[in-house]
Amino acid sequence: QVQLVESGGGSVQAGGSLRLSCAASGRTFSRYTMAWFRQAPGKERDFVAAQTWSGGVSRYADSVKGRFTISRDTAKNTVYLQMNSLKPEDTAVYYCAGRWDSGNVPTARYEYNYWGQGTQVTVSS
Repeated sequence: QVQLVESGGGSVQAGGSLRLSCAASGRTFSRYTMAWFRQAPGKERDFVAAQTWSGGVSRYADSVKGRFTISRDTAKNTVYLQMNSLKPEDTAVYYCAGRWDSGNVPTARYEYNYWGQGTQVTVSS
């Protein structure tokens, strides 16, 4: 079992930056593919970014490419989402998710077994 706890959300003006953190505990975190999803009010939970356990493969939603960066520190059992050039449409609850690494980087919610509780990000214009 893996427990995930997000932090780092908040309110920021458009063009600003935030860094989200997801602390993992439980089983061997370093063998898990980790991802970030987000859910805006009244909308589906959408894929944002994911990375294999080695950090060798990363994948991003088109809407965040070039602005967001996923990374991890296996020594700290933590995965990060650096968000730059934020836009009002980035406003959502951001969720950390994990799955046993299989070499690929899925984007579908059902592919991930473990989820955090979410952290709110609000971007004002």
